[in-house]
Formats: sequence, structure tokens, C-alpha cells
Amino acid sequence: MVSADLDFEAYAGNAAVADLPFTLDQLRILRAIVSEGSFKKAADSLYVTQPAVSLQIQNLEKQLEVSLFDRGGRKAQLTEAGHLLLSYCDRILSQCHEACRALDDLHNLKGGSLIVGASQTTGTYLMPRMIGLFRQKYPDVAVQLQVHSTRRTGWSVANGQIDLAIIGGELPLELKELLQVVPYASDELALVLPVKHPLARLPELTKEDLYRLGFVCLDTQSTTRKMVDQLLARSGLDVHRLRIEMELNSLEAIKNAVQAGLGAAFVPVVSIERELAAGTIHRPPVVDLQVRRQLKLITHPARYSSRASAAFRLDVLPVFASADSPLRQNQSAGDQN
Repeated sequence: MVSADLDFEAYAGNAAVADLPFTLDQLRILRAIVSEGSFKKAADSLYVTQPAVSLQIQNLEKQLEVSLFDRGGRKAQLTEAGHLLLSYCDRILSQCHEACRALDDLHNLKGGSLIVGASQTTGTYLMPRMIGLFRQKYPDVAVQLQVHSTRRTGWSVANGQIDLAIIGGELPLELKELLQVVPYASDELALVLPVKHPLARLPELTKEDLYRLGFVCLDTQSTTRKMVDQLLARSGLDVHRLRIEMELNSLEAIKNAVQAGLGAAFVPVVSIERELAAGTIHRPPVVDLQVRRQLKLITHPARYSSRASAAFRLDVLPVFASADSPLRQNQSAGDQN
């Protein structure tokens, strides 16, 4: 029997595994309720009935002799004991997932899975190309791409939910100390204009010309907008002098606005390759202005690295890496040997 303070580590040292007061299914249900916010949504996500979910939680609470949820409100809220169990739950399920991945690897790359992550721009425009190349080489490996903010992606790598990720933003200090961070590629921001804009006829622009333009950009609450403003400021532009005429919520909307003649914009070069090739958008050179950021590869050095993950690093990542990236340099050294 487990005491009310849920001292699982002490309990594990004094009881046989067969006597554990919970099952993996019960932990999966607990995690689903917290993730989905309600018993009903958790049942739907697990393809079981709500009474079945409720019964499993009741049995779990009975076995542990604690209440895991405060049932006073509409949303399922964890008690203190519930929060404590959830922290162990995540670790246990993560270890189970790692064990399954390791066993899958025994069959080489005939099957198995790979979970990669990326921040918004990289996940939208660069990562799909990488996955396409990987699937050509390893068609039997199931690949999942998760696109989130840099912070959320970093924590997913730290928790073992993602094998590796490419990010463009800054990680929190605690994640920098935990993860392996490797310089990967340079992501350039370009000024784009409508093709019929008067300044599009000039051979090049100056920084002063930029203050005469009307800009379309992401909204001020966007982390990408904040990153762009910081990069422009570091490049010598006074961002407060730039005239913002329209704020939108996606890069695709911004590109469409520029093509429609609604303003200029700074966008990642990787996001406008098709538009430049089609001639639907104009990219003028700007004297003494280069706006770049460093993309980084992040992994967790202490976690299990699957063969699929190793293959992705060896066969795909160097293809898209900058010449000065350690991944490209390691590949060149390997080719020479």
C-alpha cells in the first residue's frame, strides 16, 4: 500500500513489480486527461468510452488511497498528489517509448519511426524537403514532424518526445545546459517588394530608402516578429522608423499581401524561392545590409538515439547544412577517410 505522500521511489525499492498499484494503461489515461482537459475528450482521444476512463481513474485512486483530481470545477484539475504522480507518469511513459524504439531498431531500418521537430519557419519551408530526401532513402521508416515554438520544441527534445530538432530562436538557459546545440545553417532574411513598386526599378536600395516604404509584418506578439526586429536592429536599422501599415498572422499571408501590392516585407529567403522563380515578387539588393540568423540542431546526448535518427543525421542533415557547420565538416572528414 502507498502512503498519501506518494513516495514512489521508496515504494519501488520495497515491493515487487507485480505489486505496483497502477498499470501503464492507467498512466496513459491520466496523461490523456491532463492533455485534453476533460475525461470525455481523453476518452475520445484514446478511442474508449468515458465510463471506462472514469472507472480506471477511480480504481487508480482507490489503489493509491489518494484523490488525483479536484472534481469541483468543469475542467479536470489535478490535486497535489495528481501533479506528483503526473511527473512520474511522464518519465515512465517516456522510458517505455524509448524501450519500444530500441527494440524496433533490432530490425534495422525496415520499419521503425523518426520524430523530428522544428520552429515555425524551418518546419514549414525547410524540414519537409529533408523529410522527402530521407523517405527516398528509407521509405519504410514512419516520420513525424512537430512544428512548435523554439521553447516548446526544446522541451520536447529534452523530454524524449522528439528525436532531434532544428530551431531558429534562443533556448532558455536550463535547456542550453541540458541539450547538445550544434550550429547548423544560416537563415537569411530578405527585403521583398511588389514587382510594380516604384523602388523595384532601382538597381539597389539604401537603408534610408527603407524608411520610405510601407511594411507588412507579423503582429507584435509574435515571437518571430520580435526575432526579426532584433535582427534588423543588429544590422543597423532603426526599427522604430520603419512604417508598419499592416500586421498579419502568417508568412504566407504576408507574401500574398506583398504580391498584391500592399507593402514591403522582410521574410526568410527559404520561404520565397518559388515566388522569386515565378517572378511574382521582387527582391532588391540593399547596400550594406545583410540580415541573418543561425539555425541550430538540438539533441539530447543522454537519451537513446535510434538508427533512424542516426541515418537522418548522416544522410540528410549535411546536405542542407552550411559549409561551416560541424555536420558538413564531419561528413567531409568521413568521405576523406
